Amino acid sequence: MDIELAYNKALDYLYSFVDYSLKHSSELAKADFNLDRMFALMESLGNPQAKYPIIHVAGTKGKGSVSALCASALKAAGYQVGLYTSPHLLDYCERIQINGEPISHEQLVDLVEEIKPYVAEIEKLTTFEITTALAFMAFAKYGVNAAVFEVGLGGRLDATNIVIPKVSVITSLSYDHMAVLGNTLALIAGEKAGIIKPGVPVVSSPQTDEALEVLKRVARLKNAELTLVGRDIKYELIESSLEGQKINVERLTFNVPLLGSHQIENAAAAYAALKVSGIPITDEQIQKGFSQVQWRARFEVARRDPPVIFDSAHNQDSFAKLSETLQTYFPDQMVYLIFGASEDKNIPGMFAELKPKIRKIIITRADHPRALEVEKIQELAEQAGAESEAIIPVSDALARALELSSKDGSIVLSAGSMFVTAEVMKEWKLLNE
Repeated sequence: MDIELAYNKALDYLYSFVDYSLKHSSELAKADFNLDRMFALMESLGNPQAKYPIIHVAGTKGKGSVSALCASALKAAGYQVGLYTSPHLLDYCERIQINGEPISHEQLVDLVEEIKPYVAEIEKLTTFEITTALAFMAFAKYGVNAAVFEVGLGGRLDATNIVIPKVSVITSLSYDHMAVLGNTLALIAGEKAGIIKPGVPVVSSPQTDEALEVLKRVARLKNAELTLVGRDIKYELIESSLEGQKINVERLTFNVPLLGSHQIENAAAAYAALKVSGIPITDEQIQKGFSQVQWRARFEVARRDPPVIFDSAHNQDSFAKLSETLQTYFPDQMVYLIFGASEDKNIPGMFAELKPKIRKIIITRADHPRALEVEKIQELAEQAGAESEAIIPVSDALARALELSSKDGSIVLSAGSMFVTAEVMKEWKLLNE
């Protein structure tokens, strides 16, 4: 069979199960999240997740960047490195990477065929659970000897949380997915702290007092030594430009191509995680790996003049960081914001953070069942006092933003929804081929 046809059939199979990433928040809140199905599935597969050391990363913001930094450093140290993240931007296989490359469509097809009889024996498995199992299998099958797993949602009941890692990492915590994780930072921290395992060291990014108290308490209960970035691991910015950032972590100098002050914190967390993991790696190897890291749609400047930027900010806290980063690198330029969002997001909060930089919001909608209608977003933009227009599909929204930008040199920025940004990136690629 033609590989692309087989690949699409494999995706159809995966999406035939319950996919909570496509569900509305009301359904998500009622979801039957537990780890019993996952434990049973992995047991039947021979527990491939126990065959290599793992760094396990949870958090509201920064968990993808920290995961990518850790994986890049391990690759520079000569490991065959597995990296599991979600969601994907352009291709499903991006979720399961080995040495910085997504597994091939052919490999995914083989893995799906292999897992089918085992999945058939267990009721109520979800798309994410099966995909997580495929990653565990892929890394064992293709010779991975160090892996980094990013939590999908929360931590305590996430499908990845069946691992006994070398280190658990909790990045910056803020409000997101509140229907599932709770509406206070203490409740959210409790869910994220669910990845802390007895006797396994834990690294935390700087946190609010409310969140930190919870992490400290759980770490004490689990006899897990807590390393806190900012307290135990000192870091500072040396210099920053569009080429990247030079930073100091524990008196070591690192060059990191990821932009924004929050990425300094992420680099410090990744450094701490690597050092306490017990996985053999030198400072020089970490320096090399950090300098080579690639992590798309994180303040990704696709063109400098006039600027086109792809970003994955999708809650109020990440919009605050996005606003700060724009002010750092483009202090004098306004923004045409290509914006869509899921229905469970604090959209007024996002607009409030970025409002001083917004010239106009181009509201659009990705082809995604959780995407909010453009009319509702327009009402919220009006309440925020921001000028807007609604344009569907995403390709037309990008064309309109580029047209406006060509007249006054303002920035074209896509943010608010990973799914919108993914479609913008796809269209941008087509325009520049």
